[in-house]
Amino acid sequence: MRAGTIFDAGGALPRPLTLAESPGTSLAPQGGRMQARRQPAETRAPTGIDHALLERYGAIPVPRYTSYPPANHWESRFGESEARETFQSAGTRPASLYVHVPFCRKLCYYCGCNMLVTRSESLVERYLRALELELDRVAALLPSRPEVVQVHLGGGTPTYLDPDQLTRLADAIQERLPWEPGLEASIEIHPAVTSVEQIRTLARLGFNRVSMGVQDFDPAVQKRINRKQSFEETRGLIAESRALGFVSVNVDLMYGLPLQTVDHFQRTLDRIEELHPDRIALFGYAHVPSMKKHQRLFQPQELPGPADRLALLETSIQRLLAAGYVHVGLDHFALEDDELCRARTAGTLRRNFMGYTTCADSDVLAFGPSAISEVAGTYVQNAREVHDWAALLEEGRLPAVRGHHPSAEDRARSALIMQLFCSLGVDLDALRARFPGTLQDLRDEERDLAGLERDGLVVREGARLRVTPRGQLLLRTVAAPFDTYHRADARLHAPAL
Repeated sequence: MRAGTIFDAGGALPRPLTLAESPGTSLAPQGGRMQARRQPAETRAPTGIDHALLERYGAIPVPRYTSYPPANHWESRFGESEARETFQSAGTRPASLYVHVPFCRKLCYYCGCNMLVTRSESLVERYLRALELELDRVAALLPSRPEVVQVHLGGGTPTYLDPDQLTRLADAIQERLPWEPGLEASIEIHPAVTSVEQIRTLARLGFNRVSMGVQDFDPAVQKRINRKQSFEETRGLIAESRALGFVSVNVDLMYGLPLQTVDHFQRTLDRIEELHPDRIALFGYAHVPSMKKHQRLFQPQELPGPADRLALLETSIQRLLAAGYVHVGLDHFALEDDELCRARTAGTLRRNFMGYTTCADSDVLAFGPSAISEVAGTYVQNAREVHDWAALLEEGRLPAVRGHHPSAEDRARSALIMQLFCSLGVDLDALRARFPGTLQDLRDEERDLAGLERDGLVVREGARLRVTPRGQLLLRTVAAPFDTYHRADARLHAPAL
């Protein structure tokens, strides 16, 4: 069984990491073989995870690196005219489409997304009209109609929209930027507010992948974070999705939430094993009450401390690897025959604002409030609030309010960080050949990397940098030395774990 990757001593390609080598695995001999053995939380023996190391590095704030430079460094002077030029200069690359549906029925107290709780049908109608305007404007600016290779609806809660509204949204995309049946078309849903009728509508519209937020099945945790959903309704929607031909089901889990304990989270993991999703995203809760004021509802004593967060993480990794999942990257796990695993092997895995994706050589055209497009390395972000975004479109304008046009050095470092996250290694000389004149003075980076190497997070072999299994848990930390923007603003980001 494959459970991650490490690099062999002399080559650039990763070899499989066995369960016995994986971090977070407790082992015991059984019948002459080494088997994973689940142990009670209070008696679990030390594992391959160095707790002191993870506690030290995991507390250091670092960006998530869904873009480079991170979004907080983009320029507000980058506006409509720059966005227009960006879309007009798009080449012939395929396009991944993202639509942000910001609405939710109620507020989940842990949430860090751009969302709006509303019951206003007139606001939803205004959103749909404005979205049609934005699709018209962007499609008209593109020099040619791109081949659409991926469609993703995120939020918020896209299934806030009823079946007729979902149909209207999908038809609006198809009329301007049509996609062929069978491409990767995915949607994020909250099982507690999603009906079988909506799932059937989505299947009819060509959606074939679904991502379900679970976070934790513990009733006490669900009540505290204001997100109640039963295991039974989640299981029912997964079964319905698979019966309708959805080829991939992802489940989101979150550790570090108020009232979470290892013992209780074990029960959630038991149920996840029963659901057997194709992919699992395991996120650490980011407590940033200075930015998300509703998180002030949580009392500090309710949140797991650093040691407890690490125990939750370790337990989760141990269980997922033992259940047959591959640790694809920073926080994603997938079954061995999943497209993500095949893409990593083929070198086509990519990471962007939608997470890990198999569409390596595509631009991102994004629509809706706060949505971020990436066209040939240039980022364009829309107005964040739905009213502001809609008003700009109603005035006949593009809703772009900031962005970033990368320098050659930015492009080289972006590619470097992408390779670390997606391939767990990078050849600096190859990048210098690809981006001439870049990555020349790395003295600061070398000092930081020396410390990471002493702690066993990376291995340096000449111009090659390889991430160890231990370092895979701290990919954000491994990437940070190459981020020239980060050194002055570490306080703006959440801790690494």
